[in-house]
Amino acid sequence: MFAHKASHDITTVLGSCVAVCLYDQKQQFGGMNHFMLPIWKDEGLATPKYGNIAIPRLVDKMLSIGAKKNNLVAKVFGGANSVMESNVYEIGKRNIQIAFELLDRHNIRVLKSDTDGKKNRRIMMNTATNKIYLKYI
Repeated sequence: MFAHKASHDITTVLGSCVAVCLYDQKQQFGGMNHFMLPIWKDEGLATPKYGNIAIPRLVDKMLSIGAKKNNLVAKVFGGANSVMESNVYEIGKRNIQIAFELLDRHNIRVLKSDTDGKKNRRIMMNTATNKIYLKYI
């Protein structure tokens, strides 16, 4: 997870994982998380590798550095069901679902998404412009 007021290029690679990119449209800065599993179930550490931890923490981080919640918008990427991964647990689909559910609960509008499918993704976000560069891998 990373968020900053200065311009940074953030890169991540996603298979069944999901990345949520948040951006304050008025102040023009943003951040991104990357989570592997949808829900932390009170076992072990509550780390941002879980969507229900990663999304609220990114929102909190954005607010702590000066974002206003009503200015936040989101872009969501990932959740592939690639051939190498078992689809028994549908981790990708569940990661996508928790991302959209939590963003909706926070009243954060999703401007763009590129989710699901069979291809992994590499994304880069510029925190000052909210431009996302996506490459299928």
